[in-house]
Amino acid sequence: MKTDLLQMVDNGGCSAKLSPRQLEEFLKYLPLPDDPNILVDIDTHDDAGVYRVNDDLALVFTTDFFPPVCSDPYEFGQIAAANSISDVYAMGGDPVIALNLMMFPASKLPIETLAEILKGGSDMATEAGLRIIGGHTIDDFPPKYGLAVVGYVHPQRIITNAGARPGDSLILTKPVGTGIILAGQKLGLASSEDVSAAKSIMKQLNRSGADIMKKNNIKGATDITGYGLAGHALKMARASHVTINLNMKEVPLIGNTYRLADEGCIPGASFRNLDFAEADTFFGPEMDYNLKMIAFDAQTSGGLLICAPSGTERKIVNELKNAGLTSSSIIGYVTEFNKQYLHLKDA
Repeated sequence: MKTDLLQMVDNGGCSAKLSPRQLEEFLKYLPLPDDPNILVDIDTHDDAGVYRVNDDLALVFTTDFFPPVCSDPYEFGQIAAANSISDVYAMGGDPVIALNLMMFPASKLPIETLAEILKGGSDMATEAGLRIIGGHTIDDFPPKYGLAVVGYVHPQRIITNAGARPGDSLILTKPVGTGIILAGQKLGLASSEDVSAAKSIMKQLNRSGADIMKKNNIKGATDITGYGLAGHALKMARASHVTINLNMKEVPLIGNTYRLADEGCIPGASFRNLDFAEADTFFGPEMDYNLKMIAFDAQTSGGLLICAPSGTERKIVNELKNAGLTSSSIIGYVTEFNKQYLHLKDA
């Protein structure tokens, strides 16, 4: 009988992250090293760290791992690897090498399950052109998997969450709703079609989006994961000292995400993300509650939020769609700071 990993967890994928409020408190105690070659550190809560090797080469370094987000071990490995690699793409880098990070309950699961998780991760890494050259495993329950990834980027071509500028349009490359759909699956309310669509999106690498960002000389971007669309947009706004305006009516949704939210399939991570962002967010008059909670839905291996200079947004969206990111949409814009960092509306 095949192992059903989803039955082992209460919160899987990026929904299992520490709340952003707790993380901010924790990071206060982490000393920042003083090194002129550190080009991006934790100061702006960016997607990855960047270290300059010489005038033409910098290393992008990131790590991510989490408990199962789906039932099948092979698919779990694929999704966890895609999610781990995504941070390098979000910074404009090319992933090069990685190490496996595996926490596995050896007395509770057959070794074949571990092999399937690693095979999924390996196949996704191969698709990304990434070489996994080792790793580390401990005995732990429930299982958790991810990668520590190193990528290359030119020091003058780093894309950061501090790169949003007034006048930019905001493009989202993948639809949202993975957290809500997976919550609906556990409650028996999500259709198999919606679950399949969510898994397909989570397994989709952000490589083509990164290639298009580099081609168009994009300066500001982030990927959407555990803090939801609104949470990551807020972090970008803070890092860039601007106001980000999002129109939730323009945000593409996976399948029946809205209906599932209306039926109460809202994970706890959404409320934690809202609690973190609420004081810095202006909500439009009579904001639709379901769309509000969808904005804070924790995404696993979500899309890129790209800051496109005015006049380039339509061209970039067309390029993204032609590259297979067919849900790519313009969902908002950037202005000078206006009282609060994030303005969220549904009209």
